[in-house]
Amino acid sequence: MRITDKDFFTQDGYILAQQLIGKYICRNIAGNIVKMQITETECYLGTEDTACHAHKGRTARTEIMWRPGGVCYVYLCYGIHNLLNFISGDENQPQGVLIRGVKGFDGPGKLTKALQIDRSFNGEDLTASERIWLETGDSLPYKATPRIGIGYADKKDQDALWRFVAE
Repeated sequence: MRITDKDFFTQDGYILAQQLIGKYICRNIAGNIVKMQITETECYLGTEDTACHAHKGRTARTEIMWRPGGVCYVYLCYGIHNLLNFISGDENQPQGVLIRGVKGFDGPGKLTKALQIDRSFNGEDLTASERIWLETGDSLPYKATPRIGIGYADKKDQDALWRFVAE
């Protein structure tokens, strides 16, 4: 069943990141519907989180993070990979959840390549889009771990258990 309830996405990013485990990303690629089950997420929680893009304030790149939850935030990482995030929380409370993995693809860059997601998806409304949306799925057991690849962040943010991985 498609998730169209905006309230699902406007939850705190910490909660949303956990609730996304087991849900399906659905992608319409030239009329072919591809569904992949989410197995790994990380949350980024506002201007106080030194690992979050919003930490340094509003910029042209991060403006999307100040929108209400339920839209995609897609950015280029290392000049190579488009990474898919779902904005969470209320308007002007910049939070997001990075989709790190789906069944069959264990990396955020690999999954966006498999789903043909590029920066044209930045700002896409997950509750109304015909290109990308979420569907309910089986709940999967998961564990919480520190986030990956954020060596630039303060130690407390590096150590926060804000990455969720299906077991």
